[in-house]
Amino acid sequence: MSYLPHTAAQRREMLSACGVRNIDELFVDIPASLQPLSFNLPEGRSELEVVDYFKQLASKNYAHLTSFIGGGFYDHFIPAAVDAIAGRSEFYTAYTPYQPELSQGTLQAIYEYQSQICRLTGMQAANASIYDGGTALYEACQMALRTTGRERIVVDGGVNPVYRKMLYSYTANLNISFSEVQVTHGQSDREHIFKELDENTAAVVLQNPNFFGVIDDHADIVNYCHAKGILVIQSVYPVAMALLKSPGEIGVDIAVGEGQCLGIPLSFGGPYLGFMATSKKLVRRMPGRIAGRTTDSAGREAFVLTLQAREQHIRREKASSNICTNEALCALRAHAYLSLLGKDGLCKVARLCYAKAQYARRRFDSIPGVEVMKSSPTFNEFTVRLPLDAGDVAGRLIERGIAPGLPLGRFYPGMENYLLVAVTEKRTKYEIGLFAEALEFILRETGA
Repeated sequence: MSYLPHTAAQRREMLSACGVRNIDELFVDIPASLQPLSFNLPEGRSELEVVDYFKQLASKNYAHLTSFIGGGFYDHFIPAAVDAIAGRSEFYTAYTPYQPELSQGTLQAIYEYQSQICRLTGMQAANASIYDGGTALYEACQMALRTTGRERIVVDGGVNPVYRKMLYSYTANLNISFSEVQVTHGQSDREHIFKELDENTAAVVLQNPNFFGVIDDHADIVNYCHAKGILVIQSVYPVAMALLKSPGEIGVDIAVGEGQCLGIPLSFGGPYLGFMATSKKLVRRMPGRIAGRTTDSAGREAFVLTLQAREQHIRREKASSNICTNEALCALRAHAYLSLLGKDGLCKVARLCYAKAQYARRRFDSIPGVEVMKSSPTFNEFTVRLPLDAGDVAGRLIERGIAPGLPLGRFYPGMENYLLVAVTEKRTKYEIGLFAEALEFILRETGA
């Protein structure tokens, strides 16, 4: 059955019901440049026919790519139970749990998610999540500015360039100054960072592992900054935290990061999950919602939103933040993922990522003309230097079904021949071998 008015009589009836004389009047509020060129639509089809038709269209776009792309977003395995739990109607239809008497399940899930983030980062308090890793970094900077009353931020050059772009965009019209310090041999340049610090510096922003995949112990930077009353913000990769020193262990003030790797699929740019954790002394400066555990009038365990009034989130420019949309569904996926894996499971995933990346490093290092950067230790990402433009090589590899990583020239001028490669637990020895063989063939074919 068709739901479109096909006959002239049907169209007149529809227009009469809308209170207009013709089709042009119906769409008068839409600029002519935005109006459809024609309403000559095909005959209506059944639901089955429509579904089959769009499946055929979608199949033309399908291309299986074995992904070695990282840079903050990773192709990790997601247990099927994560989808089953997050797909329950009481979770995915719920809005912000302002009424605790109706929202105990959601509040408990948020509370447990916060507890997991605290354990992962070694911090004392976490909020109910933020939009994404870049937004979390921006919110942490604002938190540091409010806390110190200062107006300057020093940013390490190894911080994800996407996050840095977001940070500068969000603060473009604010009275905040930034200073970037480029990395040396892939690691934070202590000497230059310390030179940039002054009495107006609110915070230093670091990342571990950084955008180049390099692992760094920032404890010395933290101690130096604290002696000058400067806060330290560290962006971290949560899977790597299963093996590395946590922000809490080295005294970081605010830990942030992207939680996509914790049970959220790669999906054309989102939705993602920003996490944020801090020390107890800064908890009231933290934006977003915080779920707490308490008891009701009958002494029974209960969960509530705590430490902040609802009005904080709707006070326009007077609010500490503008995080109003419910991000709890993504946080729930992270909570389910971490619960299903447990501490030992997450450590196993991290060890697999590290071991497979080390195998890939050795494999690529054996290719003539390819140089693996070895000046600093890495986790599951590493940088290789090619004899050709990395973007051109990446295009040739994509044609062979391999998404080889991120060409660094688009982020760092002068690094056009460098490629950032990420390896997760999903990548097999066979897939790594295919990648290496394809790369070697391309270089040989081009005479590089």
